[in-house]
Amino acid sequence: MIWVKAFHIVFMVTWFAGLFYLPRLFIYHTETTDEAGRQRFETMERKLFVIMTIGAAGTVGLGLWLMTGWYGALWQAGWMIAKLLFVAALLGYHVYCRVLTGELKQGRFNRSGTWLRWFNEMPAIALIAIVLLVELQP
Repeated sequence: MIWVKAFHIVFMVTWFAGLFYLPRLFIYHTETTDEAGRQRFETMERKLFVIMTIGAAGTVGLGLWLMTGWYGALWQAGWMIAKLLFVAALLGYHVYCRVLTGELKQGRFNRSGTWLRWFNEMPAIALIAIVLLVELQP
C-alpha cells in the first residue's frame, strides 16, 4: 500500500499544480487584448484542465483505495472527515474552474482581475489545511 500512497501524493501534486496555475492563466487571459493571445490562452486552459482532471481523478481514486484498505479505520477520525470536506470543496473549485473556462471561451466572463487573484488563493488555503490535518491529526 505504500506504492498506492506514493502515487496518491504524485497525483495530488499534479492536481494542485493545475489548481494553482489555471486561475493564473485566467488572469492573463482576461488581460490579453489580441485574438491570437486569447486563442493561445484558451488552448492552454483546455490542456491544463485535462491534466489537472487526471490528477484529481488519480488523487480521489487512490485516496479511496487507501481509505478502504490500509487506512480503513480512518473514516471515523474527525481530522479525516475535515480533510475530506476540504477535498470536496476542492472538487467544487475544480468544476467551477471548468465553468470559468467556458465563460472565457464564450466571451461571457465578467469578473475582475482582483476577483481572480483572490480566487487563485483558495487552493493554497485548502492545501495548508489538508497538510496540517494529515500531519497533526488533531
